[in-house]
Amino acid sequence: MPTLATYARVYVEDLDTALPTFVRLTGEQPKLRFTYRDLELATVGGYLILGGSEAALAPYRGTHATAIVASLDEPLRITEEHGGEILDGPNDVPTGRNMTVRHPAGATIEYVEFAPETRSAAGVR
Repeated sequence: MPTLATYARVYVEDLDTALPTFVRLTGEQPKLRFTYRDLELATVGGYLILGGSEAALAPYRGTHATAIVASLDEPLRITEEHGGEILDGPNDVPTGRNMTVRHPAGATIEYVEFAPETRSAAGVR
């Protein structure tokens, strides 16, 4: 199961305030920007920046990273084989499909299967 891309998650109060710093740090413009529930999200370089109120961010703060995969089938199978726990999903989301997994050692990872148009926009092969 190849991981196509991995994003470090950054939680901020205001996405518009945070973006200029990450644009400057990475030398890249946001490739994706979208809303999900009460959050605003953007990808810049290797970061997934999640903006929202403390209450809106609270359910997501325990997730350590976001991994982009070609299909959710393989991480789903591996999670089940190794005794991990599916915390949420699979779900349809603005960028494709996702699920959040707690692995046996405790790492919590969001796996995302980008829709073809999102994959192209994000520059993920």
